[in-house]
Amino acid sequence: MSLEVKVATLNLRHPVMNASGVLGDTPGSITRLVKLGVSAVVTKTITSNPREGFNPPTIVKLPTGGLINAVGLTNPGKEAIKELTRAAKVLGVPIIISVAGRNTSEFVEVSGEAWRAGADALELNLSCPHAKGYGIELGADPRKVKEVVEAVTSTTSLPVLVKLGLSDKVIESAGKALEAGADSLVLINTIKAMCIDVYTLRPILAATYGGLSGPPIHPIAVRVVYDVYREYGADIIGVGGVSDWVTAAEFIVAGAKAVQIGTALINSDNVIREILEGLRKWLQYHNVKDVSELVGAAHKR
Repeated sequence: MSLEVKVATLNLRHPVMNASGVLGDTPGSITRLVKLGVSAVVTKTITSNPREGFNPPTIVKLPTGGLINAVGLTNPGKEAIKELTRAAKVLGVPIIISVAGRNTSEFVEVSGEAWRAGADALELNLSCPHAKGYGIELGADPRKVKEVVEAVTSTTSLPVLVKLGLSDKVIESAGKALEAGADSLVLINTIKAMCIDVYTLRPILAATYGGLSGPPIHPIAVRVVYDVYREYGADIIGVGGVSDWVTAAEFIVAGAKAVQIGTALINSDNVIREILEGLRKWLQYHNVKDVSELVGAAHKR
């Protein structure tokens, strides 16, 4: 039973990697991700210059499961990319640099730095819901998506993954990203949300709004993956609420070749190993030898 997958041009030993935003901003955190079992490391989103992010509180844990976070794209800036890439290479794991910018030229600038550093792929973050000017405003505009992706693909030979968030134009934005040369789509990011303290009568997060992640957004993310795959047959990585092998398998049959895990990695050091064990048994149940045989299977019923 093979769990090997090919995403864009990356050959991965299995379909599970981390989601950007969970570790991945220091060599030590990359080592930890590799120990957790990821098939590829996705860095925290890197911007041209270092960002300190928002003041605390930045994370709210919800009683219904999941988190709302507004970290604010805290990162060490593009100068750290070389060190991060070197750390992943030593460990023999592909590294995908998550990139954000306020405009097209900043995306090109940071992407170029990743290319020169020897990264294996880029993930263009066009979907952050809480860092004004850096994310969802771009991804929700199909014309801007096309502009950014065309600029990056024309100036680097690295595989380009485009991360889109939930918007009423996500299908159109996905199409424009593919039209502009994206090798794969990453669907979806966290969803804009907020939490209010009924005693202080104020929003809990210092930034007021944050990104909802974890189990609450999983059915929405599955729907987006399903719709985009149905429309384009695209190369997709599913993100949002993966917490066990069933939620990972849901993404696969909806059309995703691979999945990313964020919130669940915070709660368990064994979640990836448990997911892989469950996926192998799932392949046996369906009597298939390769996980790729089940990609998009829900569209064939």
